[in-house]
Amino acid sequence: MRTTTLWELEPRPRKVAVGEFDGVHLGHREVIRGSDTVLTFEPHPLRVVKPEAAPKLLTSLEAKAELIAQLGVRELVVIPFDDGFAQQTAQEFIDHVLVERIGATHVSVGENFRFGHGAAGDTARLESDPRFATRVVPLVEVDGEIVSSSHIRALVQAGEVEAAARFLGAPFQMRGEVVTGDRRGRTLGYPTANIVPDEALVCPGHGVYAARANGDCAAVNVGVRPTFGTGRAVLVEAFLLDRDVDLYGQTLRVDFLARLRGERRFASVDALIDQMDEDVRHTRTLCG
Repeated sequence: MRTTTLWELEPRPRKVAVGEFDGVHLGHREVIRGSDTVLTFEPHPLRVVKPEAAPKLLTSLEAKAELIAQLGVRELVVIPFDDGFAQQTAQEFIDHVLVERIGATHVSVGENFRFGHGAAGDTARLESDPRFATRVVPLVEVDGEIVSSSHIRALVQAGEVEAAARFLGAPFQMRGEVVTGDRRGRTLGYPTANIVPDEALVCPGHGVYAARANGDCAAVNVGVRPTFGTGRAVLVEAFLLDRDVDLYGQTLRVDFLARLRGERRFASVDALIDQMDEDVRHTRTLCG
């Protein structure tokens, strides 16, 4: 899949899906289905028009692009969303972006999609334009609940990663560069690869999780290590069950499978190690 900006596009007819697509969840996948081009915005529009309401995101642009590429899309077009673009009217968006630059013959959006200055444009406005066919996708439900990025964010922050995966269509993932931690894990028999959560992105609630780290089965702690009172910020610590490699400076991707327990303070190091032994056993049963 080719990733490009609006201004670099080569002219051709396109079937385009339009949206923010944070998380690329099951609802987004339905909007994208049948499209050869996806049009999205970076940063999230709320960061420009209403920063105090801007959410932490489920996916970075890089992760979003990878997930969209898996759907067989030919092009990802990224619009740099700034104050100037935010002033564009709904009709200007249709005329200058969808028709002139994209060359849209088909436009696919979710039923709650709004666009243009003041969010004045809606699906009815798109459907009324004869220059392209408009496909409006109803909100998708799973287990009787509407699939939305905001709901998934709340689930992840609460540690409910299994429920989040049902709405995402895949495990929630986070990634980052492996950094040096307290180096205490190796002395306990559980050396970890550590990443610092990106402040702009959602992080699972504090606790211990079964996960996959770069594809390997891993027990992962998210939190502040209360047994040792380090006073350090939140860290994501991944113990890879069957691999002991030096990952410092490399990118680690963690796919969260299930929450095993909350983070807690132990009365002794031995008690902590006993619990870690149990966490690893439990993790192995869950991720194989």
